[in-house]
Amino acid sequence: MKKQIDVWQYAPQILEAVGKGVLMTTAANGVVDSMVIGWGTLGIQWKKPLFTAFVRQSRYTKELLDQNPEFTINVPLGELDSKIMSVCGSKSGRDMDKVAHLGLDLVAGETVSVPAIRQVPLTLECKVIYRQDQVLEDINEENRNRYYREGTRDEGDFHTAFYGQITAAYILED
Repeated sequence: MKKQIDVWQYAPQILEAVGKGVLMTTAANGVVDSMVIGWGTLGIQWKKPLFTAFVRQSRYTKELLDQNPEFTINVPLGELDSKIMSVCGSKSGRDMDKVAHLGLDLVAGETVSVPAIRQVPLTLECKVIYRQDQVLEDINEENRNRYYREGTRDEGDFHTAFYGQITAAYILED
């Protein structure tokens, strides 16, 4: 069962969880993949509620988003299971089926083709309405040196910001 929620009522919990790591799930061509993200924002733009996720350009997740510009943000109620965090935070969907490996229970989305994950029950369904690649020259020196080391800059190390309009928000309940 899906209990519909008001995103703004849950905003403090969502943002606190993002700082610790939440899952971003994508799907394209019959493949579902989740990765841990620790950079994301909630906000309003063009009078629409948005979750903006930042994905490195080298990630498989970006490849899937380029094919299907929809995603879910999966937020734990409590701590994210350490095994889920470990696998989704360190393995690539190019190399393994993380969903099968972890035995994740997928629940069909309401407004997007990307599923929710029962084990990570607070779900935001998002449709990408804008994307923006980072530009090295526009990143201040402190952040450039901390997050984009010399020697990795030409290897897809930058992020693309995916502005996802939140089209549904709910908690999966048994």
